[in-house]
Amino acid sequence: MNFKKTKRACYFTYLAMSSVFSLPPILFVTFREMYGVSYTLLGTLVLINFCTQLIVDLIFTFFTKYFNVNKVVKIMPLITSAGLLIYAIFPSLLPQYAYIGLALGTVVFSVAAGLCEVLLSPLVAAIPSDTPEKDMSMLHSLYAYGVVMVVTISTLFLKIFGSQHWMYLTAFFAVLPVISFILFCTSPMPKMELSHGESGGKATKKGVAMLLCVLCIFFGSAAENSMTNWISSYIENALHISKAVGDILGLTVFAVLLGLGRTLYAKYGKNISNVLLMGMIGATVCYLIAGVSTIPVLSMIACVITGICTSMLWPGTLILMEEKIPNPGVTAYALMAASGDFGASIAPQLIGAVADKVAVSDYALTVGNALNLNAEQVGMKAGMLVAMFFPLIGIGVLIFIKNYFKRKKN
Repeated sequence: MNFKKTKRACYFTYLAMSSVFSLPPILFVTFREMYGVSYTLLGTLVLINFCTQLIVDLIFTFFTKYFNVNKVVKIMPLITSAGLLIYAIFPSLLPQYAYIGLALGTVVFSVAAGLCEVLLSPLVAAIPSDTPEKDMSMLHSLYAYGVVMVVTISTLFLKIFGSQHWMYLTAFFAVLPVISFILFCTSPMPKMELSHGESGGKATKKGVAMLLCVLCIFFGSAAENSMTNWISSYIENALHISKAVGDILGLTVFAVLLGLGRTLYAKYGKNISNVLLMGMIGATVCYLIAGVSTIPVLSMIACVITGICTSMLWPGTLILMEEKIPNPGVTAYALMAASGDFGASIAPQLIGAVADKVAVSDYALTVGNALNLNAEQVGMKAGMLVAMFFPLIGIGVLIFIKNYFKRKKN
């Protein structure tokens, strides 16, 4: 069968799904101004998002065989649309209960986001191809380009029509997954392995390889999402650069480089373990510069360059898993997604906690006086230095992985 249309459906779905992650933060200020939602409750929405995805990942890790995977893939875009519509309509109809609607919508579209992470990668991997690793890299690159699309469209819409009409913007993004639903319903579906059961020595070797890949994607996801979640705030608060410049030259360029790295691998990439190792090393250096440099331009460049350094750390680990564990099955992808989501949720929270703790300490005053920085700037830079340890540990994990599989091959 010709699966070109199926592959295009997967690509478009990943592009459309980016609104689930990048649109809510853009609207947080609007929610605070229109509905009086506190910063704490806004942060809770982010936590709800990642926790819901993590639960979905774990359900598919242990109970994959109870699902009709092909039907779930087709229904998944409609769940996304339903969540975004709840997100848009509920606060408009019942503004006094706006937060309940935002939380409910977040739960619904986060279920779809979790399904997307669990199912689209093995679906693309199951499509016959001469370059499966490049197809996987291209799939994940479209998420980054989707972020650029959402930020650009949202900024223009809110500038032209005003933030009070945010619900129409959300409804627009709710339409895109419907197109994905139509594409999937009219495309042939390849057979996906649900699990890869083995016994004895083979199962033990596969278990060790799987554990190493799980650790790798945890540290890689933490390295990527630490900067994704904090780059705008860091540029604005720690470097005293305006929010507009921070969003445009910070988050947007970061996302472009994230997508560019994945696109370049899709076209020219090989030796994925070396690519992952260089990415971890580059991310470590970037976080170090952002944490210690007192030159704002240099710190901002380091933040942005982190995008291309971390671009392959998530999809590249999936490629590594497919290379070392042939036909891993949906269960393995679900476990990888769970580990990635765990890294994406714990790392940004740890950085925020460190930044808050350091900012009110005597250490911040001492260092701030010496470097001509205020306490908040010292706290944010301390957070960046803590973030450095995720790719730094990832370097050790990858060196162990390279040696482990080299010994296994010999």
